[in-house]
Amino acid sequence: MECIAYKSGYKYQLKQDYVTKIEIKPAAPIPTEFIKLGVDGTLTIIKNYAWDGPSGPTIDTLNFMRGSLVHDALYQLIREGRLSENPHRKIADQILQRMCKEDRMFALRAWWVYGAVRLFGGKAVDPQKSLIHAPKGCP
Repeated sequence: MECIAYKSGYKYQLKQDYVTKIEIKPAAPIPTEFIKLGVDGTLTIIKNYAWDGPSGPTIDTLNFMRGSLVHDALYQLIREGRLSENPHRKIADQILQRMCKEDRMFALRAWWVYGAVRLFGGKAVDPQKSLIHAPKGCP
C-alpha cells in the first residue's frame, strides 16, 4: 500500500516572499525552511509557506490576512522552540493587532482580535500538529 503523511489546517499558501520589520529581535538569526528572523527584526516568510489564515469565529477579510500570516509564522517559531513563549507570544499578538489596524481594520474589531488571541491562542503554541497518515491502515 502506498501511504502519504500530511498535516491539516492550512487554507492559504504564500505566492511570493514577504519581508517586514517586527519588534522581535532574537540574539541569533533564526533560519527555517519557510521563516527567517534576523537579529534586527527582519522577518522573511518564504514563498509557498502555508497557513490557516484568521482563526476562530471570524471572517477572512483582506485587512486580516497580512496580520494572520505574520502571527501564524511567529506562533510556529514558538511551537518549534525557536522563540520562547514568554514574552514572544504576547508580542506576536500585539503585532497582529498593529498590522490589522495598519491594514484599515476597524479599531474595535482589531481590539477584539487581540483579546481573542490573548484568551484562546495558548493552545496554538503547543508543540507541532501531529501527522495524519492515509489511507486507513498506513503506519
